[in-house]
Amino acid sequence: MKDNTLNLVLSAKNNRNTIILATELDSGQQIIINNNQVDNSNKEILLAAQSIINQGKSDVVNIDSKRWFINISLPPLRLVTVGAVHIAQPLAEIATISGYEVTIIDPRAAFANNKRFPNINILNEWPEEALINFNIDNRTAVVTLTHDPKLDDSALHAALKSDAFYIGSLGSKITHNARIARLKIASFSDNEIKRIHGPVGLPIGARSPQEIAISIMSQIIFTRNNFENSGTV
Repeated sequence: MKDNTLNLVLSAKNNRNTIILATELDSGQQIIINNNQVDNSNKEILLAAQSIINQGKSDVVNIDSKRWFINISLPPLRLVTVGAVHIAQPLAEIATISGYEVTIIDPRAAFANNKRFPNINILNEWPEEALINFNIDNRTAVVTLTHDPKLDDSALHAALKSDAFYIGSLGSKITHNARIARLKIASFSDNEIKRIHGPVGLPIGARSPQEIAISIMSQIIFTRNNFENSGTV
């Protein structure tokens, strides 16, 4: 791989952009395809490789009797959890095992610290501050766990204005109905509010923090898989 090609790939990863490196296997010719570079020379490759691109997989495709290896580089999946509560501990562990980069947001350092969350990215800020430059994209899930509108609502506002593939909020149906009322006052539409999974998690009868974390992560994975099958990566 040439230096300039490698620099483009690394830059795309650093900026959380999807990048496609197409290599013609006989000649070694390489073409970079990313969000900013789609022209007539690579539209044919994009069309032929669309199915594997949608799945985020690398594979070989045949185009006009030529064989191209399509190498897909996607940004890592992320989970942003608002609230360093008991459920957040097993959720962070399960999400990490599942291949997600986890960030805990909670201004309360007594709860959000590396002793309770070892090897996890912690932001001891209010969500409205922490999420300003976070770039919530379509490979990011956001879960609020505090039940406290001062923390949860601002995070939900940011998530609903973003491309997050999953948004979930902990709380009973009564709590969620109150949340919906506040979001409507904040001018969010019914369709936007419907993006929130609340009460959060798959209905598996979960009771303990560990079981609730499993139900949440299962719903995130289920949503993500359906998201990919819809043709979006």
